[in-house]
Amino acid sequence: MAVRIVREHGEDILRERARSVKRFDDVLQRLIEDMFETMYHYHGIGLAAPQVGVPKRVIVMDVDGVKLALVNPEIIASDGEEVDTEGCLSVPGVYGQVKRSAEVVVRGLNPDGTASELEATALLARCLQHEIDHLDGVLFIDKAIELEPVAGSEAGSA
Repeated sequence: MAVRIVREHGEDILRERARSVKRFDDVLQRLIEDMFETMYHYHGIGLAAPQVGVPKRVIVMDVDGVKLALVNPEIIASDGEEVDTEGCLSVPGVYGQVKRSAEVVVRGLNPDGTASELEATALLARCLQHEIDHLDGVLFIDKAIELEPVAGSEAGSA
């Protein structure tokens, strides 16, 4: 496992649509392991493959006791809305108020290629939406109602 470089706002890869994963091999497993290690190293709660320079549809997260990796995830249902503060490892030092669905159902594949479906609320739902946005080249700052620079820790950034 290795800590990878987190790409920051302004780098082209963060604005590109990531490609679907077709091969479930050792290369994918290594990417997922590296993504978890990178996320923990930078005190994040979620990370998308484009954030580490890989244009593939892969996300990892560890939120409220739920640790997961999803490949080719998609939101298949959503309900309600809420506004809350978000940050991002790719946009260091900036936080913003973002309106998101309060509940989501996400379908994707586990790292071994088996199908998975997840219902989520609260912070987990927010993190899933944030990371899936990354796969489409969308940053939280694009959706923020209000942004504010914050000095200090980036802990809890997705």
